[in-house]
Amino acid sequence: MDQGIGTQGGKIANTIIIPVIGVMLLAVLFVFAILIWSSSLTDSAAEDSERSLIEGSLAMQLDQLSSQQEAAAVWDDAYFRAKRGSEEAAWLLHQVAISLANVHGHTKTVILNRDLEAIVAYDSDGAINWLDGTLLNALRRPVANVRDSYISSFRKTPSGAYRFQPDYRANHRTIFENGVVMAGGRPHYFSVTAISPQTHNAGAEREDPAVLVSFVAMTPSVLGRLSGMAGISGIEAGPVQKGRRDLASILVLDPSGEPVTRLNWRSSRPGSLMLMRILPVLVLLVLAIAAMTALLLNYARQSTRKLANSEARAIYAAQHDSLSGLPNRDYFNRMLVEALANAQDERNGKDLTAVIYIDLDHFKDINDTLGHAAGDEVIKAVTARLRTIVPPTGMLARISGDEFAMILSGCRSRSLIEYQLSHIQDELSRPLRVAGNELYVSLSMGAAIAPQDGTTAGELLRKADIALYDAKANGRRRWSFFDPSMEEHVHTRDKIARDLRRAIDNDLLSVAYQPQLDSRTGRVAAVETLVRWTHPEHGPVSPAIFVPIAEETGLINDLGLWVLRRACQDAHHWPDITVSVNISPTQFRHPRFIDQVIETLTAYDMAPARLEIEVTESVFAGKDDTVLTAMKRLKELGLKIALDDFGSGYSSLSYLRRFPFDILKIDRDFISPVDESPQAQAIVRTIIDLGAALGMTVVAEGIETAPQVQFLTSAGCERMQGYYIGRPAPVETVSALIQSISLDPMILRTASRLAG
Repeated sequence: MDQGIGTQGGKIANTIIIPVIGVMLLAVLFVFAILIWSSSLTDSAAEDSERSLIEGSLAMQLDQLSSQQEAAAVWDDAYFRAKRGSEEAAWLLHQVAISLANVHGHTKTVILNRDLEAIVAYDSDGAINWLDGTLLNALRRPVANVRDSYISSFRKTPSGAYRFQPDYRANHRTIFENGVVMAGGRPHYFSVTAISPQTHNAGAEREDPAVLVSFVAMTPSVLGRLSGMAGISGIEAGPVQKGRRDLASILVLDPSGEPVTRLNWRSSRPGSLMLMRILPVLVLLVLAIAAMTALLLNYARQSTRKLANSEARAIYAAQHDSLSGLPNRDYFNRMLVEALANAQDERNGKDLTAVIYIDLDHFKDINDTLGHAAGDEVIKAVTARLRTIVPPTGMLARISGDEFAMILSGCRSRSLIEYQLSHIQDELSRPLRVAGNELYVSLSMGAAIAPQDGTTAGELLRKADIALYDAKANGRRRWSFFDPSMEEHVHTRDKIARDLRRAIDNDLLSVAYQPQLDSRTGRVAAVETLVRWTHPEHGPVSPAIFVPIAEETGLINDLGLWVLRRACQDAHHWPDITVSVNISPTQFRHPRFIDQVIETLTAYDMAPARLEIEVTESVFAGKDDTVLTAMKRLKELGLKIALDDFGSGYSSLSYLRRFPFDILKIDRDFISPVDESPQAQAIVRTIIDLGAALGMTVVAEGIETAPQVQFLTSAGCERMQGYYIGRPAPVETVSALIQSISLDPMILRTASRLAG
């Protein structure tokens, strides 16, 4: 009875009152929309006018910069000395570059020869290496245009000869182009001017001239002058990304079309000012309508609200998980079926529907160490993070204890799905505060996509689960998309893991040692231990295959300990040589790892100073203090710690300072191009200098040619490793290999001259 009355009251309210209120609200909204539209048009017109003033003033400042170059660029002495090139660098530096800095405040000056090589590169602040390839590429087009204009300025005389008769621009006696470019990490005005003779018949030759490039940093004072010229206060240079919405801006591009900076200023916005004066009246009107609506609807809805809330709670409880408040497995499955049906009805050949399984890595460890109450808090915290990520067309559910699932509908491409997965990982990378502890929680995710992976809910869920397994099998803290090969891959991986377990238990593995040459003595200083496995049925198995499987299955601790013991045992063959052993971050987290190292050194009577422990940059990924503590303990024992493959992953100066590394190994990808690439040489020199500054021994990997040895020796690299030095060899032949390897004295002398 009460239910019928309440429902009837709700119907009356919906039939009479709501339409009336709706019409009134629409009228207010219409008026408000007209006002907003009008103010927006006014603001846009004002902003366009200000933008034109700023652009014109910017062009004037750039032309002023070009005018300031005239005395130095149109000068017989400068023309002929610039043609002679680097032998006149000192004169050009003082008479042109430094003079422009002193007289006009030019921040940087470059004089480029015909081959676009710097004769002079001057920075008034003393910066070096600021003229890089990126800057030269940005200047390439304006330099080419200036040179074309210069060549076009020659006129053919009746005698057949060419005479230099430039048609200068108004108020300028130079051939120039100007603009804005990024130099030394800061936006700069620049002007490229051809260096030409002051006397036109003074021997000017019809060939590409040297060019003078002047730079002025876009400092607050320079922008202040721009503000004064434009009559608009507060012009500032900011990042190229669109900044605050309350600021007007101009995106400034370099000659190649790349964004350099964004000029921001506060527009006058007359339309918005007008709107703000009218807004209080509209707000009062809306509030009055809202109050009237509340009074009229209150009585009619009282009886129906209780029933609706009770019904909603019952439905919600049946469809949602009580701990997280997310949809449960059954509700998720129903929604997935519905989403797939909608996708089939509306699919235009492009939209995709993704099913994503999300699993918390090592959640059991949290329950075991902090208790189930803390585990529940982690689930709630993770749920809160994930809720902020799910798009409006998506759905998030909790499937089981530490497993979540997500539906992404209407995806235009796989890249959008990958972006969502990356967003999830980034959101969960920040620590969670649970039970007074700061916890880092990582996720593994598997995704299956309709229609390519299937069109039924059961098929997609099964394949998403397989993809999740692949993500966990490949190191966790990542995601995988389903691939048909994964099903076979799972079976193959399990078989390899079982065979590897037998190989470790039955001592069926072997090791090889690759020498490292000391560039100062020309002799072998160390050997790196490399594990090898020859399968009885399939032959040699690459470490790139079985080591990751060992990581996934937990065999890495036994495998690493086997290699460590074998290396310490074999080290007695070379009492003066350091032995390097690769250690997985997983081994560092083993509770007995330090004890195992001590026991091994003691068992084989090996001095700790002869053992180097190599780790890759993946040791930084988890921000795990356990690894750092273990490293410091090894240092206290006298061992040396080497960072392998530097530059291939998580390179960071803060990590280099935080972790106690003694040795820095440059990844082979940086070494291979040094024969031909000055940029690669500069990068390698920088890494070597960085290692020296941090007190580390620098080792270069992947040496394959004599020129690489010469370059690295001249650059100060202390140790080198690669096929050119020596290939990995079994223990039986390593001693002979060590004795046979030496650095050619000719290479040492050549490197010494290069260094000098």
